[in-house]
Amino acid sequence: MTRQSTIEDKLKAALETNQLWVTNESHQHRAKADAETHFSAVIVSALFRGQPLVERHRAVYAALGEELKGAIHAWTMKTLTPEEWEASSPQGRQHNPPPCTGGAP
Repeated sequence: MTRQSTIEDKLKAALETNQLWVTNESHQHRAKADAETHFSAVIVSALFRGQPLVERHRAVYAALGEELKGAIHAWTMKTLTPEEWEASSPQGRQHNPPPCTGGAP
């Protein structure tokens, strides 16, 4: 099982996601071709309703646990309720993480 599929499975199970996109962006950085070190995610869950951003992020980190310790060099995410997702413009629905300034892991 790849690190990406492990991340997806854990997020789906813990956050009951309505929509989920996890993207391996390692190839865009100075990493080996088969690396799984740079990820971005868009996570849409009804469980985020009424939660401030910091609580949403804590829920994601709790769900991923060991996945985010050490092996992953970069992790970015958008956490949205279904209503926020629907209200966002098509451009707002894109997830454009910042460029990496670090080297290979």
